[in-house]
Amino acid sequence: QMQLVESGGGSVQAGGSLRLSCAASGDTFSNYAMAWFRRAPGKEREFVAAINLSGSDTYYRHSVKGRFSISRDNAKNTVSLQMNSLKPEDTAVYTCAATAFYITEYESSAPLFGYWGQGTQVTVSS
Repeated sequence: QMQLVESGGGSVQAGGSLRLSCAASGDTFSNYAMAWFRRAPGKEREFVAAINLSGSDTYYRHSVKGRFSISRDNAKNTVSLQMNSLKPEDTAVYTCAATAFYITEYESSAPLFGYWGQGTQVTVSS
């Protein structure tokens, strides 16, 4: 069983930056691809970014490409999401997730993630 705990959320003005972190425990972290999802009020959960086991490959939803960067440290069992140039539409609860599956298409991959954190709120004001 893997446990995931996010940190780093908060409130920021448009154009600002935040860095989210997710600490994993309970299993071999490097055996899992990691991802960030988000859910805005009244909207469906959506994929944000993912990173493969070694960290050599990353994937992003179109709307965050060039602004967000996902990274992982397998020695520290952490995955991070650096969010720059934030927009009000980025406001959501951000959740990290882990999967042991090999995934090539992440947009609709949420059901394949077996472990989820509790989420952290990100609020971007205009």
